[in-house]
Amino acid sequence: MPYHRGGDASSQADKLSGIVEESDLYEGFAPHVETSEIKTLDFYNLPKQTGKEPALRSHTEIQQLLQQGKKRDVKNILRENSWPINSPIRSQLWPLLCGQHQTKQQMLDGFYWEMVHQVFGTTELSEKPIMLPAFVDATHCLPYHLTSTGRAVADRIVNVLGYDCPDITYSPVLYPITSILLHFMSEEEAYICLAGLVGSKEKVFINQTKLQHEVTWKTVMQIAKKHTKSAISYFQRICPGLKLERVFMDWCWWILAGLPFQHLVRIMDCFFHEGIKVLYRVALVILNLFHKECQSNNEWSPDNIKNDIGNALIKFCKKIPVSPAKLLHAAFSIRGLSTQYISRIFIKTEMLLKSRSVLNSGSKQLIKSRSSDNLPTSQSQVNIQMMSHTLTIREKLHSESCRNLLFTLWSWLPVRITMYQPVLLYTTEEHGCSLTTFYVRVEQHEPTLLMIKTCNNEVFGAYCSSRWFERNVKDDKGQRQAYFGTGETFLFSLYPERAKYPWVGIEGDKDLGHSSELFMAADSKMITIGGGEGQAIWMDENIRFGKTDSCKTFNNPPLCPSGDFEIRVLEVYGFVGI
Repeated sequence: MPYHRGGDASSQADKLSGIVEESDLYEGFAPHVETSEIKTLDFYNLPKQTGKEPALRSHTEIQQLLQQGKKRDVKNILRENSWPINSPIRSQLWPLLCGQHQTKQQMLDGFYWEMVHQVFGTTELSEKPIMLPAFVDATHCLPYHLTSTGRAVADRIVNVLGYDCPDITYSPVLYPITSILLHFMSEEEAYICLAGLVGSKEKVFINQTKLQHEVTWKTVMQIAKKHTKSAISYFQRICPGLKLERVFMDWCWWILAGLPFQHLVRIMDCFFHEGIKVLYRVALVILNLFHKECQSNNEWSPDNIKNDIGNALIKFCKKIPVSPAKLLHAAFSIRGLSTQYISRIFIKTEMLLKSRSVLNSGSKQLIKSRSSDNLPTSQSQVNIQMMSHTLTIREKLHSESCRNLLFTLWSWLPVRITMYQPVLLYTTEEHGCSLTTFYVRVEQHEPTLLMIKTCNNEVFGAYCSSRWFERNVKDDKGQRQAYFGTGETFLFSLYPERAKYPWVGIEGDKDLGHSSELFMAADSKMITIGGGEGQAIWMDENIRFGKTDSCKTFNNPPLCPSGDFEIRVLEVYGFVGI
């Protein structure tokens, strides 16, 4: 088995070095790193010490801040502290940062090696090449400065992770991040770090499906169009037929395959705490720097880059003319790039891609595309089956027909939600017809799925992206907000018609006005979903009567022909583990 770390910091550094005669210079690296390669790296941009710089923070200080819940302070420290590339702090700091995102119960000692034994039948490292999982991009298995042993270790970690996390179907960046982690820690520690990043619910670190991968690069493209307008205009001017999509599909490789290792390590210091938004910011800076160099450096003249801007960007990154500290400073100085803004663009892009995939399929294929073929894993089908057992609106519907309806509904949900087990939070059949009871049982859950069956047997409802508790949230003036929610909210009809009505905002970037963002509203007397020249769903305080109209938020027709309806059953589902 690879080494295991223990003892004080100095003894750990000795164990990490792997090369006794160079322990002072390379004490921060694991023994499966080819340090002679790192020795040739260009350290030209390391800041000169003036003696006035504040002392670099220690692992213990950062650990204490995290324990106190001071994540913002930790964020600022990680951004500002330029630890040397060979600093031994990362052997403790990176596991600490990745561990805070772990959602599963803490792994028992020896868990990883038990998994290795299950997958390979032995814990001995094979001398033969290991076949990598299908989700790995074979053209980007970047080892950086790992030795042949280190590469074999990376192969094994990725295989075990694929075995333990079968929901991962496409993740080209997972292997490079595994390699980076292994430069500073043992095999087992690297696996535990990856498990934390992959399992994170609060922040996104590593995309795990083709849909997420595509949504991510298209999100970067949309953000770049706003924040690097000059660069985008320049590229389009020198290459009139340029399709930006071809450039941005490789955006992550500008960073992971292009930047010098010392830049990459400092980016990872921040990435392991803040998530993928760090990479978004760095990508924008790269575009702006490249554009600047194109205008002043003949190496990047239009004639030299117009045939392959994407490849030119990666070559530029290898020679990037700024230090890691300056790169990060520029990245974190970009204004108007909040987590909320990025999330809004991401959700909008995901909804647009999913809606287009449905629209592009023919009417005969519509039902099929909204069935099990559109589900990423068998776990989703298990979750649907569990929901069908609690579904009371299925009365008078054939059980197989009910299951098909649920498959349709499941294909409309955000992919990440289909991985979670649905749980019945509220039903008028069991909990009575009271809005007060509805709020008590439902208001803290996010998201929720409302399903209504009328006395005429129509079945329709809404996917509600935000907590119903937000009806109580007040603005800066102390006023309760009338409407809340996000563009991930959508309406649906299941019977007699099957249709999804997404937010109108996914159709483009134009400002549609306030009436297009009236997602959810509620008080002690009623619940409303959708607004603007009508309410898509309105229910009274006794959850007995309701009405449905066309509305601007979803551009939907009335969800039942009569407009007014009497509620036979209302069910609300949440999702366990979110």
